[in-house]
Amino acid sequence: MLDIKQILTNPEAFQKNCKNRRVNIDINSVIEAYHRKNSTSQELQNLRHKQNEIAQQIPKEKSAETKKQLVEEGRGLKNEISRLEKQFSEEETTWHALMQQLPNMTHPDVPQGGEEDARELKRFGKIPTFSFTPLNHLELGQNLDLVDFDAGTEVTGQKFYFLKNEAVFLELGLIRYALDIAVKHGYSPTITPDLAKIEILEGTGYAPRGNESQFYTIEGHDLCLIGTSEMTIGGMLKNKILDAKELPLRIAGISHCFRTEAGALGRESKGLYRVHQFSKVELFVFSLPEESEKMHAEILAIEEEIFQGLELPYRVIDIASADLGNPAYRKFDIEAWMPGRGAAGGSYGEVTSTSNCTDFQARRLGIKYRDGAGKAVPVHTLNGTAVAISRALVALLENGQQADGSILLPNALIPYCGFDKILRKK
Repeated sequence: MLDIKQILTNPEAFQKNCKNRRVNIDINSVIEAYHRKNSTSQELQNLRHKQNEIAQQIPKEKSAETKKQLVEEGRGLKNEISRLEKQFSEEETTWHALMQQLPNMTHPDVPQGGEEDARELKRFGKIPTFSFTPLNHLELGQNLDLVDFDAGTEVTGQKFYFLKNEAVFLELGLIRYALDIAVKHGYSPTITPDLAKIEILEGTGYAPRGNESQFYTIEGHDLCLIGTSEMTIGGMLKNKILDAKELPLRIAGISHCFRTEAGALGRESKGLYRVHQFSKVELFVFSLPEESEKMHAEILAIEEEIFQGLELPYRVIDIASADLGNPAYRKFDIEAWMPGRGAAGGSYGEVTSTSNCTDFQARRLGIKYRDGAGKAVPVHTLNGTAVAISRALVALLENGQQADGSILLPNALIPYCGFDKILRKK
C-alpha cells in the first residue's frame, strides 16, 4: 500500500504512474474517498464528545423536564452515532479497496510499455548448436521416462504431473544446489507452509479473490494455496517492529507453489513450463530503505551464479512498467535459452524473477524498523527466484540433450544427483 500523505502531496505523479502501469484508476477518486471517510470520522468524534457531555450533565440536572429533554437528545445522538458508524465503516472499506488497487511507484530507469518492451541488459553463455534435430522437453521426458502428464491428468487434472526416476533426483539436487549457494551468501534456510491466510496474500500485494485470481482458495477456510513463498516469508514478520541492526534479514524459502494459470494457453505454455504445481527456492530480504537497491543487485547476482553454474545460456531483462505487477518497483528476469521452445528452433523463457518492492508490502503488513530517532518506519522487501524446479528442468533437459537421446548434466549438479547422465531405459 502506498503512503496517502505522498498521494495528497503529489497526486499527478501517482496518476501518471497508474497510466504507465496501465492500471485504470482515478487518483482523485482515492483522494475523495479518503476525505469523505475522514469527514465522517470527525463528525462521529464530535457527536461522541457531545454524547459524553450530555451523559455527564444528566445526573447533575435538577429539573425533571430538562433531564427528560437531555435523555431524548442523548437517545437521538445514539441513533445518529450508530448510523454514522455504519457509514464510516462502509466509507473506510471503499477507500481501503481503492488503495489496494494502486500499484507501487516505478523506478525511473524502468522502460515504459508492456511485455514486449522489456529491455535486455546482458547475455551469458553460448546458444547450443546440435548435429541432430533437438527434441523438446516433453519428448525427452517421455523417451527417458522422467515425466508422466497422463497420470497427473488422471489423478488431479490438466497441468499436473508425476516426476519419475532421475527427474526426482534432479528436483532434489536442484533444491539443495540452490540452497547451498543461498546459504553461502548469508540466507537462512526455511521450509514454509504451503497455505497462507487471504490477508497475507493481500498484504504482499496479490489478489486472491475474483475472476482474475491466479490462486486456489480452500473452501470453508480463510486460506489459499500459495503461489510463491514470497507470500509466507513476507507474512512471517507481520506487525513486527525490527531493530535496524537486524537488517538486512536474508531468508531462503523452500515451498511448493500453486497457480491456476488462468488463460495461460498456447504452444509456449505446454509441458513443464507452465504448470499448476511446482517446487521453488525463493530468496527474500527485509532491508533498510537506503540499501534495497543494493540488495536487489545482490539477489540478481545470486540468481546468475546459480544459472551460470548450471551452464545454461541466458539473458537478463529489465521488465517494462505495465508488466511489473502491483508490488514491484523494479523487476529483473533471467530468461534461459530453451531449444525446444517456440516454433523457430528455440527461444528464451523466464526462469527467475527478482523484484524490489520498496515499502509497498511492508506498509500493508505492518513491518517496520526503528530508525536513528526511534521512529517506526516501514522496511523495504525484496524477493527473487533462486530456482523454480519445473522451468529449470525444461532448460536442463533441452540444453543437455545428446545425439544418442541421453541428457548430460552440468558438473555442478553431479555431486547432488549422483550421476552425470540420464540414459534411455532398457
